[in-house]
Amino acid sequence: MRKIWILRSLAMLLLLATLGSCSEYQKLLKSNDHDLKYEKAMGYYEKGDYMRAGTLFGGLIGIYRGTEKSETSHYIYADCLYNMKDYITAKHYFSTFVQNYPTSDLAEEAQFMTAYCSYEMSPNPRLDQTETYNALDAFQLFINLYPQSEKAKEATTLMDELRDKLVYKAYLNATLYYNLGDYMGNNYQSAVIAARNTLDDYPDTQFREELSFLILDARYIEAVNSVEEKQEERLRSTLDEYYSFINEFPESQYLSQANKIFEEVSSLLN
Repeated sequence: MRKIWILRSLAMLLLLATLGSCSEYQKLLKSNDHDLKYEKAMGYYEKGDYMRAGTLFGGLIGIYRGTEKSETSHYIYADCLYNMKDYITAKHYFSTFVQNYPTSDLAEEAQFMTAYCSYEMSPNPRLDQTETYNALDAFQLFINLYPQSEKAKEATTLMDELRDKLVYKAYLNATLYYNLGDYMGNNYQSAVIAARNTLDDYPDTQFREELSFLILDARYIEAVNSVEEKQEERLRSTLDEYYSFINEFPESQYLSQANKIFEEVSSLLN
């Protein structure tokens, strides 16, 4: 019984403390003492209470306009939004911070965070990649503006990750054409074009081997299913693709499949 009583007492004390805290915060919101709001907002922020800190700092930006406190309030407000995962609004405020305070010591960090918010919003490769392109543009702008920044290397690494996502999406698109086969047209040719364009745009991609084999395999299937007058030319084109693939990937995971294609194409040409 004593343990139950102690637990109930602790729960009651916690509830009273929470209510008291809420009551104090509500009074603070209604207060006209802006310096007190600023002081308390900073305290909330340091404790990781981004919702309360953000609400207070958001209201102080305009009140302190033209002062150092407005600059600090603006940046911390953006950071609170970021930590609450409101990346769209956070991106807006980081961006406007750079515009309003271009010479600030925090301008470099705000410029980076503008790009990083887009990075956070970059979706699954199967979805629309507009925000991925936005992130790439924003990181490139950051590197152009701050080439000596300690974060320039991180920005470059993140850009490589984003490019790989775009390549993977292109690989999925090429694979989709390949899987469609000859349904409503020559989708093998479309697969080759999609994969080739991806390799031209991103020659160093980690998916280079997969894309290269897809081109070889699609050319092979297209060739063996061609009408007679086009078949020989397409079979020879497949052989050229085979030699290019083997020269670049002599120990490929697709080696046995590639060799089988070579044997079958060679047989058809003899």
